[in-house]
Amino acid sequence: MPAFTIRPATANDLDAVRAIFNYYVTHSTCTFQIAPETAEERLAWFRGRTECHPVTVAEAGGEIIGWAALSPWKSRCAYAGSAEASVYVHHAHHRRGVGKALLLDLITRARAAGLHTIIGGTTTDQSASLALQLALGFESVGTFREVGYKFDRWLDVTYTQLMLTGAPVPACPSRTA
Repeated sequence: MPAFTIRPATANDLDAVRAIFNYYVTHSTCTFQIAPETAEERLAWFRGRTECHPVTVAEAGGEIIGWAALSPWKSRCAYAGSAEASVYVHHAHHRRGVGKALLLDLITRARAAGLHTIIGGTTTDQSASLALQLALGFESVGTFREVGYKFDRWLDVTYTQLMLTGAPVPACPSRTA
């Protein structure tokens, strides 16, 4: 039994979610964001969440130790059944099963929402993230060469995809774009 729980995020969790994310903005290639996020930006992001695009947190002893989210893959209506997964674990809590539990929870939530597929994008130097996705059934569908530039170097991104058993027409409200 893990020493943490996973639950839907609330607005009260956003400072911790932002702090975890901003650590990776300034220290890692796992996000291509360059500037740390403000509280206002994170709140706007959170307000845009839907049943199909939830945010969850892993909590241990009252502390947020990780978070995950499903986000729209693209804005056009035809993509409504596809979502991109993001998982971030506090840097002091790696290798304890938090990331795996968060991603498994996202998969369950995506299936329940009637999504058709989940997409993951990972820089090729993030081998642990890529290995986790592959271990949970994601398949590598391609690598884009030198598509991001961070920390004075070009970075490749490998995309993975998990096909879900669900309705071919998403249960989520369509966007109008």
